[in-house]
Amino acid sequence: MFKFTKRAFIAGVASLPLMANAAWADGLISIIINDPANPYWFTEGEVAKATAEELGYEANVAAHKGDTNAESTLIDTAITNKAAAIILDPANADGSIGAVRKAVDAGIPVFLVNAEINEPGLAIAQLVSNNAQGAAMGAIQWIDYVNTSPRYLETDAANYVEFFGNPSDNNAATRSNGYETVISQYPEMTKLAEEVANWDRTQGYTKMQSLIQANDDIDAVIAGNDEMALGAIAALKEAGRLDGVVVGGFDGSPDAVDAVKAGELAYTVLQPVAVFSEAAVRQADYYIKNGSPMVEDEKQLFDCILITADNASNYTAPFVLSK
Repeated sequence: MFKFTKRAFIAGVASLPLMANAAWADGLISIIINDPANPYWFTEGEVAKATAEELGYEANVAAHKGDTNAESTLIDTAITNKAAAIILDPANADGSIGAVRKAVDAGIPVFLVNAEINEPGLAIAQLVSNNAQGAAMGAIQWIDYVNTSPRYLETDAANYVEFFGNPSDNNAATRSNGYETVISQYPEMTKLAEEVANWDRTQGYTKMQSLIQANDDIDAVIAGNDEMALGAIAALKEAGRLDGVVVGGFDGSPDAVDAVKAGELAYTVLQPVAVFSEAAVRQADYYIKNGSPMVEDEKQLFDCILITADNASNYTAPFVLSK
């Protein structure tokens, strides 16, 4: 089982037996993620790197931080380094197409993780969370918590706000649409605002501060990821307004699970990033050795899992829930 804190990861690598030089004969796998400051993307990169090294490759992790120009430069570096494959979490559904095409034209197979691009047939595989399934599951749980909260029981209605992720990432719209499909069936739910907070905790905090100042009656918050939800919680706590407010997240990050255990976050939807990051590298290894995809379908969906106070104790490592 992988351990994904930086200290534990480094210790784990240091404890591995030394490999003979021949172990690196299969070459380099370049792993390009978004921003390792976010524990989700950090885990994505470290799992992919550990898997590549386990399979005998040299591996490096770099980050574009959502910048398509930086992403393009990192792709150029992978091409110059003659990478055997690239594992990429694309910066932009449309803006990353050119970078992927550049790698493919150079003869390097690309395997996308976490986010999609809007052009099929370039990447060998696109491995992503089943965001529609996860969003619907989360929204159903959120409705259940809201409808049984003291605030709702007093008025038979609730006012809520939604935090939306980066609009250039298809996951943001998919999750928001999943929320809307469920919540729209409950006319007693009134959306006061929808704020773009770009997956970021600080933006979630500042946007929530403004919403608190403008609204006296926020009963619930539903967020497109955990970082935005945790930022909203921090603002609500600071304002003395968290009590009774139902907040829902999405990702399954360690901080979010701690917040669930503390009773501050109602739930989080776990994205199986540790699973599909490993799968992407194993599929890359298969392609390198066989010249054909390991899985026939380019787009591969991995179902999400709900984490609540009832099963949070089964969280055994970052983004890993044991049964």
